[in-house]
Amino acid sequence: MSSAPEQEAVQGGALTPPAAVRPGSPTPLGARCCTGPDGVEGTNFALWAGGAEAVEVCLFDDEDRESRHPLTELTHEIWHGFLPGVRPGQRYGYRVHGRWDPWTGARWNPAKLLLDPYARAVDGDFGTRTESVGAGRALPAQLYGHVRDWPEQRVADTVRDDRDSAPYVPKGVVVGGTGADGGEDDDAWRDDRRPKTPWPDSILYELHVRGFTMRHPGIPERLRGTYAGLAHPAALDHLVRLGITAVELLPVHQFAHEDHLVRRGLRNYWGYNSIGYFAPHAGYAATGTRGQQVGEFQRMVRALHDAGIEVILDVVYNHTAEAGERGPTLSLRGIDNRGYYRLPDDARRYADYTGCGNTLHVVQPHVLRLITDSLRYWVTEMGVDGFRFDLAAALARSLHDVDMLSPFLAVIAQDPVLRRVKLIAEPWDVGSGGYQVGAFPPLWTEWNDRYRDTVRDFWRGAQHDVRDLGYRLSGSSDLYAWGGRRPYASVNFITAHDGFTLRDLVTYEHKRNGDNGEGNRDGTDDNRSWNCGTEGETDDPAVTALRHRQLRNFLTTLLLSTGVPMLVAGDEMGRTQHGNNNAYCQDNPTGWVDWSLLTDPRWRPLADLAARLIALRRAHPVLRRRAFFSGRPQGRGGLRDLAWFTPGGTEMTEADWYASGATLGMYLSGNDISQRDALGDRIVDDSFLAVLHAEARPRPFVLPGPPWAGAYELLVDTAREEQPGAAEAPYPAGCEVGLPGRSVLLFRAVPG
Repeated sequence: MSSAPEQEAVQGGALTPPAAVRPGSPTPLGARCCTGPDGVEGTNFALWAGGAEAVEVCLFDDEDRESRHPLTELTHEIWHGFLPGVRPGQRYGYRVHGRWDPWTGARWNPAKLLLDPYARAVDGDFGTRTESVGAGRALPAQLYGHVRDWPEQRVADTVRDDRDSAPYVPKGVVVGGTGADGGEDDDAWRDDRRPKTPWPDSILYELHVRGFTMRHPGIPERLRGTYAGLAHPAALDHLVRLGITAVELLPVHQFAHEDHLVRRGLRNYWGYNSIGYFAPHAGYAATGTRGQQVGEFQRMVRALHDAGIEVILDVVYNHTAEAGERGPTLSLRGIDNRGYYRLPDDARRYADYTGCGNTLHVVQPHVLRLITDSLRYWVTEMGVDGFRFDLAAALARSLHDVDMLSPFLAVIAQDPVLRRVKLIAEPWDVGSGGYQVGAFPPLWTEWNDRYRDTVRDFWRGAQHDVRDLGYRLSGSSDLYAWGGRRPYASVNFITAHDGFTLRDLVTYEHKRNGDNGEGNRDGTDDNRSWNCGTEGETDDPAVTALRHRQLRNFLTTLLLSTGVPMLVAGDEMGRTQHGNNNAYCQDNPTGWVDWSLLTDPRWRPLADLAARLIALRRAHPVLRRRAFFSGRPQGRGGLRDLAWFTPGGTEMTEADWYASGATLGMYLSGNDISQRDALGDRIVDDSFLAVLHAEARPRPFVLPGPPWAGAYELLVDTAREEQPGAAEAPYPAGCEVGLPGRSVLLFRAVPG
């Protein structure tokens, strides 16, 4: 198809003289309100579009009438111009002209209105203005730069579609001040107003802004599913009562819904399909989408900070919602496809290290700038405290291979803003050599899936010995004790958004993803779960009791392990997805937290145990190690800082580690902590003995005698629903105690 003829700039039916656009400035990128050289207020527009031949900024009024204004100034591949009179709230987009030659990677198409990569707010959604969206229907064909329904499908992506996409795409919104109340506030995010929780003291809580608040009875209905809902006292009270120090929010960057989901009447719920790296997702705003979402997000962050809770964003800089060559043209593809994306030798295609169709070309300076500008913006102007990077190995690739000296990691390491915030890597991607657990450099922590798999295997009886469990309980030194890294490099988790919930982990051995509409083919089959003898929910009291015990075992193991624990919202109260282990498209009660569980007498004790364990962890530095264990005394007459015991009460030998068994005693000496306090004084704490027993049958365990302790107070017993109280008499050292089948006992050591 031929190119559409260029249109004159029209607004409200009247011609707008091209002279209205003044030269402006190439920096900063995006749309920024400012004052022109003659004192007239307006907006400066700046867009990097490397190989483009022309760029127009397009303004839209409330009736969606469009006026086009050419940006004639070009500085270092940045097209820019100043438009007087353009104020906050103005909606806009870009049309970018250039060659159409997909065989060489050139995919410019001025018929497609493009979202500004630097837009700070977005109004509208892709395809929502047409009745064609819904179950059994597709996204509008106008969203695609190519003719999607071309008869010869094998070359359809090479045939340009000249139909205008503007009526079917969201628009960027010019945003004014960036203070928490929507106005300028240069002091809004001073460091002394942030919680700044040290890594060893952190308790992470992964949650979905919408899913966490949609069913909460204490949140007003109009605020449910929004940033304002998460800032509501009813939501904050639960986080504070539980003892959480940081929320890790599933993606809140503006994202789009995939065509295959729309065809099935579903939506992308998790949000791992970003299209706007500066814009808070408009669908989570209660106050409006003409820039109000920015202030609402900032007020949410402020409320969480006031409650002592940090905000970490799950960010998706590895790919965008434009997918592969058959995907829509929404932003970067139409601005400079070859500049923004990794293309293989066959430049018509895309290098796909993400499994989502494309991969951002992070080694390109302008792409690296886009990412780092976005990160700094969320820290300095939106107030967040850190980031979890989805498929971080894809960002660490140089030309092809993962490289821990890559430009992305190098820039982060030296950036004065970013090197001070919390950085969490999902240390893998789907490409060759993409699994990099334990390989990220200092400054970074990592999601430790080795921890997840080991703990799941131990409690389902799939391990022959306790060697790997010992490493995971003590901080995974086999993975992280190098290059100055610390135990808190390991983010320990048993569940995450992706996979079974904790309750489903003990209820199902097989996924039940039929509602996703993919024939139950999606989601992993490697769940490492155990249904306790019956698949699915049951009224059998023996099975139910065992499942509750296993949940207590998982929570206790997680919160006693060295490293940074991460809980998933609702796991502490028995949330279920009914066996769906890939609820990415379940924006409904399947994916939302069911708050009625918190008042259910069957599940409330689990939440109480989680809060009890978190409080115990926060009260005792021996459970929050800042350095790896040495296995040696820290002073004359001291004990080893970490000791392991057999069921017979003797210290583990080399042969014991290799012997078949599923019982392990772990002694943490509070008198032998290697770190010092801020004044340089020794830190002294209580000592603890944790005994983990994964066998079904009870067995005796001899409590170690002097010098380890004179007696032991029982603090936690996962075989019980109600935990021990202070009135229980201590056990004398050297005595034999009975370990219930599949249980954890935690003792405080009483000096002799």
